[in-house]
Amino acid sequence: MNEYETITVERHGPIGVITLNRPKVLNALSSQLFAEFYAAFEELDADEDASVIVVTGAGDRAFSAGADIKEMARLAAEGKRTPGGGYPERGWRLATSTKPTIGALNGLCYGGGAVMASSFDIRVGCERTRFRFLAVTYGRINSTWTLPAIIGMPMAKEILYTGRVVEADEAYRIGLLNRLVAADEVLSTALEIGNAIAGNDQRMVRGAKKLLHDGIGAGWREMFDSERLAQAGPLTPTPIEEGFKEFIERKGTS
Repeated sequence: MNEYETITVERHGPIGVITLNRPKVLNALSSQLFAEFYAAFEELDADEDASVIVVTGAGDRAFSAGADIKEMARLAAEGKRTPGGGYPERGWRLATSTKPTIGALNGLCYGGGAVMASSFDIRVGCERTRFRFLAVTYGRINSTWTLPAIIGMPMAKEILYTGRVVEADEAYRIGLLNRLVAADEVLSTALEIGNAIAGNDQRMVRGAKKLLHDGIGAGWREMFDSERLAQAGPLTPTPIEEGFKEFIERKGTS
């Protein structure tokens, strides 16, 4: 792995963990952090020894408070492009990675932090976790393609139209959080889920992710047909003697 200044990268067996590491500014998403995060993400996504990617934030206050506003203002004053200029395509890349992604959301997720969090496959939070999709409050728009797929259209409309805070208990109730645990269990729970995923057939895990994403907005029959086509092609079932090897060795075939 490369050396980074605004993030850290660790390996926990088959799980790669990226930590946003600017706790003094609530892990604000500066242009340097953007560049370093996506460099590490691409490296992990291409690493066949990594089955799952976990993303968390340093400190005990925030996953990420969003864009680095001071940097954005300075760049705008200098007539330079802000880091958010390339974020939409990178957000798409994050959401459609080949590997399952888990957000270990140790604190607030505001603005760009909420957008990033909504791109993960699974989200684990605690009592400090809160979301705020702020775009409409400062004349921008985002998350219209991620949030409805997670929490449904009616709640997505309310949250995106108002820009209000979504506290941890509500986030869990509406499905924005998969798990709500104690603050000191956020990362360990994410790793526990990651290890459960890593223990499965990775061809099928990645195939399931692609089918689920490709099926968003499709008709039910179309989703069924897509699964059947995949089973006849790239997701051909594993032979019984291989897939159930441990069971057969323990119980036999008669």
